Amino acid sequence: MKRTAWLAAWPVLAVFVLSNAPTPVYVLWQRELGFSAGVLTVVFACYIAGLLAALLVAGVLSDRIGRKPVLLPALALGIMACVLFATAGSVLVLAVARFLTGLAVGAAVSAGMAAVNDVAPGEGKTAALASSTAMVLGAGLGPLLAGVASETLPGPTVTIFLAEIVLLVSAGIVVARLPLPRPVGTTRAWIRIPQVHPAGRSAVLCGVAVFAPGITATSFVLSLGPSVLTELLDTTNRIVAGALAFVMFLGATGVQFAVRGLPVRAILLAGAASTTAGMVALVVSLQTASPALLAVAAVLAGTGQGMGQFGGLTLINASVPANRLAEATAAQNVGGYVPAAVLPLAAGFLSDAAGLATGATAFGAVVIAAALAGGLVAGRGRPARQVAASTGLRNCAEYSR
Repeated sequence: MKRTAWLAAWPVLAVFVLSNAPTPVYVLWQRELGFSAGVLTVVFACYIAGLLAALLVAGVLSDRIGRKPVLLPALALGIMACVLFATAGSVLVLAVARFLTGLAVGAAVSAGMAAVNDVAPGEGKTAALASSTAMVLGAGLGPLLAGVASETLPGPTVTIFLAEIVLLVSAGIVVARLPLPRPVGTTRAWIRIPQVHPAGRSAVLCGVAVFAPGITATSFVLSLGPSVLTELLDTTNRIVAGALAFVMFLGATGVQFAVRGLPVRAILLAGAASTTAGMVALVVSLQTASPALLAVAAVLAGTGQGMGQFGGLTLINASVPANRLAEATAAQNVGGYVPAAVLPLAAGFLSDAAGLATGATAFGAVVIAAALAGGLVAGRGRPARQVAASTGLRNCAEYSR
């Protein structure tokens, strides 16, 4: 079962490689198409808009008709996005490609992660680890591969997306062959804001409190990180931009293996602390023009996201019935991705008006406040005690210690 869980996570990884592959080549598109930092964050926000739109449908639909009928069309949308990226000649085409990418990622986040849990019943923590690490490892590999390809191979804005098409096709073959069960029970609505089963509401609250600041911090690195490197730190190599995102998500991947034996409460508290430290490092890196400190900030942001995501998924898998699992996972991601769209967008337009250093510093201050608040929510223990009382499962009981 454990091996099957990791195989089932391959489609999640493949889709998340696409999610951040454009990051290092944004500067090329900016140069060719002539758009500002504010417009860049609008393009990035189109991705999150697509992701949120998918989350309104994919979770409920997946719990109702099954994982495969949701995942296979999502992979097809990812392939369409790759074609648009490879041929993009305008900001509008980039925005549409990012929107389609968001749709694919939204389906992978909900139906894909639920599929991992489906093929490993009774292995909740293994399923959470496989899903979460596939997500963050794919998110980190995308920009690294794109940075290397754009600097060393012909077609700097084309090659990476041709390679990604191959990954998505292989993911489709995996999905088609997975032994996924048919859903048991249905929900009445087809499209709605994800509603969490009562037994899992406290789990989602705890996860969002820490996951949201973490993924907001990493979204800044993905959207404006290359601009910070170019304009403020005078670093123009796209491999450096890709490597920055890679080490961020490498930290997010590694930390989940490192903390998997800890109580969930400790994982969430550590996640909030890591995000806070990362944003402090971001502000200091801007004041001192230090690329090394920016890398430290990225790694700390990644570990904060990774621990918030892993802790939240562990609680959800331990408390939510299988036929409501995708919707609960979607709800956690809606709670995380909304601020991850809004705050970098605001930072982008503030940067256009007052300068990139001012926009990035203001962003860091807001995320620090949110991470500290998330730590307080995770540390109170009351939501976890409610989860433990409703399920009696060891993971949730550990959280309230």
